[in-house]
Amino acid sequence: MAADIKNYLKEKEKRQKSQDDYKKKIRKHRLKIVYRVLLVVAALGAALALVVVQAKRHIYTGYDTVSSISREVSSDATDIRLKNSILTYSKDGAHCTDAKGNVKWNQTYVIQDVKIATCGDVAAIGSYNGREIYVQNTDKQLGTITTTMPIRNITVSETGRVTTVLADTDVAWIMTYEADGTNSYTGQAHMTDGGYPVSISLSPDGELLAISYLYVDAGVVKSNVTFYNFGPVGENQSDYMVSAYSYSDLVVPKVQFMNNDTAFAVGDSRLMIYSGTQKPVTAGEYLYDDEIQSVFYSDKYVGLVFLSDQAETKYRMDVYNTSAAKVGSYYFDVDYTDIFFGDDDMVIYNESECQIFTTDGVEKYHGSFGKSARLLLPAGGSYKYYLVTDSTIDTIQLK
Repeated sequence: MAADIKNYLKEKEKRQKSQDDYKKKIRKHRLKIVYRVLLVVAALGAALALVVVQAKRHIYTGYDTVSSISREVSSDATDIRLKNSILTYSKDGAHCTDAKGNVKWNQTYVIQDVKIATCGDVAAIGSYNGREIYVQNTDKQLGTITTTMPIRNITVSETGRVTTVLADTDVAWIMTYEADGTNSYTGQAHMTDGGYPVSISLSPDGELLAISYLYVDAGVVKSNVTFYNFGPVGENQSDYMVSAYSYSDLVVPKVQFMNNDTAFAVGDSRLMIYSGTQKPVTAGEYLYDDEIQSVFYSDKYVGLVFLSDQAETKYRMDVYNTSAAKVGSYYFDVDYTDIFFGDDDMVIYNESECQIFTTDGVEKYHGSFGKSARLLLPAGGSYKYYLVTDSTIDTIQLK
């Protein structure tokens, strides 16, 4: 009996050891699988990082024409970007074309001095001294606004809301309309009191209005940058005014919203950046001594172009972001007709050549077009663009 018990215990011990060995094998096998997965993930991560680094360092030397579509345009017409479409206008009318060459709408008019404002996919077209404003987006016409006094300036939001400066004998009227012509808000500016509105800008959502006023006080030129809120916050304020900033001995010829909570104002010696969706406040200021040649902006960046302070290049562009931080200074030689920003790059071009920098300062491309360019705009891919000429819309991919 004792021998049987002893044999049973030995057999049980053997079975237990065998089970333990089996569990160890399973554990080792699982660990091997985990290690292999981790190695694959690490390898993929390293490969992806290498691809990203190579992409950032890659320099493009030319481009391929992916597709080409024929178009017709009059010699006196002008092409501008409207979101991802092409807005073509002249004194006789305007039309909008998508990247496939389809005409989305066509508006005829007779205008001697065209005033045009855009915001996202919306455009407002009027005439200096005229009394009609045509509002449309990339797909259709939204309405026509008729004013009672001559137009001096216009701005538009992505909602189709339009604010215009109208001329009267002693007063500049600041009128805000909906796209269907309904008058929403009315204000006025007296040169002897609050100054003359030299620049206006609506936020993309149409809730905020920024105006730069110019006036003379005791022989000193001064500017006021004033913000109005057409929403609930502004309803409790006099004339909807929610914040204002005065600048002595400074002319501010341009004020502009970049997005719904960031605006900037450019003076002859100072850049001011404001932030806030209700009552904009000063987020940052930058002084400069050089004369500004041009101003370009997107919803993320604003760039001020100066003549270069280096003998090797023609121009310098100082770029700032919506946090009011300076991104960098970029030097280039292209006698630009336009500059636009991507997420992390800037495209500088004229009718014959193009130069592209990243915000890190890497020159990604500098080359010539094979044909005369009227307009260049992003095509939605990495370094892919629409090249608009007199007779074609080419989709090009840098290589």
